[in-house]
Amino acid sequence: MSSVPKTHTLANGVRVVCDPAPGYGTLALSVVAGRGSREEDPSRNGWSHLLEHMVFKGAGARSARELVEVIESEGGQLNAATGHERTSFQVRALEGGAPLAMEIVSDLLLHPTLDADDLAREKQVIGQEIAEAADTPDDQVFELAQSAAFADQPLGRSILGKPETLAPADPVALDAWRARLYAPDRIVVSAAGAIDEDELLKLAEAGLGGASTLPPSSPPGAAFTGGVATETRRLEQAHLVFLLPGVAVLDPAYWAFRLFAEALGGGMSSRLFQEVRERLGLAYAIDAYAEAWTDVGVLGVYAGCAAGDADALAEAAAGQIRDLLRNPLPQELDRAKAQLKASLYMSRESLASRAEQTAAQILVFGRPVPTVEFAEAIDGVTLEDIAALERVVMTGRVATSVLGPRAAARAPERFGAALVA
Repeated sequence: MSSVPKTHTLANGVRVVCDPAPGYGTLALSVVAGRGSREEDPSRNGWSHLLEHMVFKGAGARSARELVEVIESEGGQLNAATGHERTSFQVRALEGGAPLAMEIVSDLLLHPTLDADDLAREKQVIGQEIAEAADTPDDQVFELAQSAAFADQPLGRSILGKPETLAPADPVALDAWRARLYAPDRIVVSAAGAIDEDELLKLAEAGLGGASTLPPSSPPGAAFTGGVATETRRLEQAHLVFLLPGVAVLDPAYWAFRLFAEALGGGMSSRLFQEVRERLGLAYAIDAYAEAWTDVGVLGVYAGCAAGDADALAEAAAGQIRDLLRNPLPQELDRAKAQLKASLYMSRESLASRAEQTAAQILVFGRPVPTVEFAEAIDGVTLEDIAALERVVMTGRVATSVLGPRAAARAPERFGAALVA
């Protein structure tokens, strides 16, 4: 088993971690800023995602086309993603591609062009992205649920933002936002694969060591409010999301929470799949998931069904949540443990996942965490730990969203009633 990679900290606070993997002819570089859309106030909703788009329109001495051409001409791939709590820039490259990869990403973070004409065009592009998401029912229903769960909070607002909140962004304001969002105190440089630790440190120092430090900032805390969000559309299916309070990523009950979601709806042998799909035939797609942030979490259930079956599905899903909390079975917990551990170890076989996960671990835990440590924590979860989650999940607060025919509109009420039956 490989040793745990060491974390280095540059003078300005940028952290660097290298995870060499002998035998690979490629490398993955992730430069992750531990800030995302949760930093935004209502007037700046969507600015973090807009900024991520804009840095690709030109950075350093390269145009938008030159940025991608220089990477792809060397066999590499360049990508980025904005989340609620992180913004990530990723490069996959052949062995020897680290200098170019670090140069490009450093320019994206520190030296974007932010041209006014490009900005105007990109607002139009993101407007189409917003419209596309709204036209996709199984995307939009999650946005509705999130807004109900965290009403009037950054965590409840769309990462994409709205055209009216993007409109005021100009190059000067967006550059000031960049300096805050990508400040070095929350940047982690993480590489895995065919990469040398000393080389990575030198490249990180050259590329990001000059980034100006700013006073540290933290987003406001989040609180699960609960509520109902419905949108009536003429669709063949009703799309439903049910959210209940969960635990934060550092909560001692985190792994019990993850295992509960896995046993509830994480696979074909889960309770929801076997009861709602196989026995009752109420849905083709139904699953459960656990999502955790630094200070809060949610348990979610998604299903798509005929509108006339929405009430029965809501009652069945609520019943399975209630029954699993009160009567978790040993074989269910064992299966969930095996599935969760397998996913952790399998993800280590992807260099991109390794680099990204290590960066996330440093931001959350302050250090890279060996997979075996997570596996041992999973193995330590007991049936009593699962049952103890009832005090977290069953608070009386529920967030539900329904998108589809009007006949499904009563499902939130039926879910809430069945949950406490």
